[in-house]
Parts: sequence; structure tokens; C-alpha cells
Amino acid sequence: MYDDTCRFLAENFSADFASWLLGKSIALTELKPSELSLEPIRTDALILLESDESVLHLEFQTRPDPDIPFRMLDYRARVYRRYRDKMMRQVVIYLKQTGSDLVQQTSFTLERTRHDFDVVRLWEQPDDLFLQSPGLLPFAALGQTPNPGATLSQVAQAIDRISDPTVQANLTAASAILAGLRLEDEVIHRLLRRDIMQESSVYRSIQKEAETKTKREIALNLLREDFSIEAVARGTNLSIDEVQQLQQQINESSQN
Repeated sequence: MYDDTCRFLAENFSADFASWLLGKSIALTELKPSELSLEPIRTDALILLESDESVLHLEFQTRPDPDIPFRMLDYRARVYRRYRDKMMRQVVIYLKQTGSDLVQQTSFTLERTRHDFDVVRLWEQPDDLFLQSPGLLPFAALGQTPNPGATLSQVAQAIDRISDPTVQANLTAASAILAGLRLEDEVIHRLLRRDIMQESSVYRSIQKEAETKTKREIALNLLREDFSIEAVARGTNLSIDEVQQLQQQINESSQN
């Protein structure tokens, strides 16, 4: 849910992210992981944006991950293999406050190898930084603020001033989703208009993803109880191919 929301923001408001993280507003387009042979490794949280001169690599994390430093090295090497003349900026953005030392790590080291990358801990960033650009508004309540509810109220007011109803709906939905990392649902629904949120393609997409995830979990449980693939497909409305893939996952897991 949070990965998809952040991906939507980065891809649809790339100029705002460029201004924030690169210090200049430049046009960025999506770079598909498949172009870098990244499919065998985890790419769900991976966001790659490129211009003619550079690549911006973003990783949004809700919790510390000890594999992050190596992933940064791996992605950098793959981009270099494909685009040797392009500069690359890599930024890990931690969304939820934690005291873990892992969120302080900004390099990967191995014997005589060292690779550096940048880290942004949102709770250390002033909230007004995110109130200046539409695409960054959903992060404001996660910033450095003594009153995240009051900050979310400012976000709501800023969104209300946006004339495009589609942009309004999408930013409202994204703000509600991310604010859930810090605020109670009752506060969020009081401050953000739920009717607008439900018109958002982001909201509908995440709802659909949640429904699919639930169906897959049910299907896995049924398969473990030795229900036939056909019966599981009928009971969950998943396709035969999808259920067969889940069965393969179970088989591979039992072999390890």
C-alpha cells in the first residue's frame, strides 16, 4: 500500500521530487527495472526515474531493512552497466520514525569495496518543506512537526486550492494513506474529505490490490488443506494460472 502510493507520487510529480532531492526542477521519466535486468531481485519498492543526464533511484521504506546497503550497490552497478555516462543519485526515504541504527546507514562496505548513498528520515525533515509542492504534500504529516494533525489540516487546505479535481482526489487519497503511519483513522477522516478520496484512481487501485491480496491468502490456505486447484479458483475468483502459481510457491517452499 505505501510502496504503491509513493510510486504514484514519484512518477506523477517527478519534477517536485527532482526539486527536493536534486535541487533543480528537471523532467524525469520512468525507467523500467526490466531494462536493467532487475527482475530476479526485489523491485516492488524500487523507483527509477531518468533524464538525459542522470538517474534518480528512490527506495521508500516503512521499516529498517538490513539488505538496503547491498541493494544500493547492486542497483548502481546495474545502472552503470546500462548507462555508463549518466550520473546517479540514490536516496532511501524512511517514512516511519524508528530508533534503529539501520536507518543511519549510508554506505555498503565489503573488504576493499565501498558504495555510498543518501538517506532521508522524514521525521527529521521540516514539515513546511513538503507544503511547498503538490507532489510532496502527502509526506508533510510524517515530517518534523509537534502536531501532525494540524499539519494534515494544512495539507487539506493546500489540496482544496488545487483546481484539477483528479489531482485533488489523488493527493487526498495519498495523504490519507501515508498519514495512517502516524495518525488515527478518525483524525484522518475528519480532516480529509472522504468523498473526494474515493474518486481517486490511487484509492481504487489500492483497494483492488488489498482485495487481491486477501484472495491470494485465502487460496494459499485452501491449497495447504489439499483443495484442488479448480475448487480454489472457483472459491476465490482467481484464475487457474494464478492458483497454479500459488501452488508452485507452496511446493518450492516445502522443498527448501
